[in-house]
Amino acid sequence: MAHAHESNTKRIWVVLILLTVITTVEVVFGIIKPASLHLTSFFGISPLNWLFIILTLVKAYYIAWAFMHLEGEKKWFRRSIVWTSIFLICYLMTLMLIEGSYLYSTLSPLVKW
Repeated sequence: MAHAHESNTKRIWVVLILLTVITTVEVVFGIIKPASLHLTSFFGISPLNWLFIILTLVKAYYIAWAFMHLEGEKKWFRRSIVWTSIFLICYLMTLMLIEGSYLYSTLSPLVKW
C-alpha cells in the first residue's frame, strides 16, 4: 500500500515566520539598545547580551528540530544531540567571556576603547 504524499508547505511557512520574528526581535533590540538592558549587568553580562544568546539558542534548536528532522527521532537520540550542543555552546560562551574580560582589564590602560 502506497503512502500518501504530504505537503509541507504550511510547515515551511510556520518555520519561516517563526525564525523571521525571532531575527526581527534581535535586530530591533540590536538597533535600539535600550539603556535598561544595555547598561546594566546580570551575571557579568548585560541583559541585552543574555537576550541575544537565548534567542540565538532558540533559533538553533528550532532549525535543528525542523530541518534536521529531529522531531521524528527517538527521545534519547534527540537529547544527546541537543544537550551536547547546548553544553558546548555554553562552554564556548563562558570561555570567550572570561577571556574577553581578562583582555579588557589588561589592555584598558593601553587601548582607547
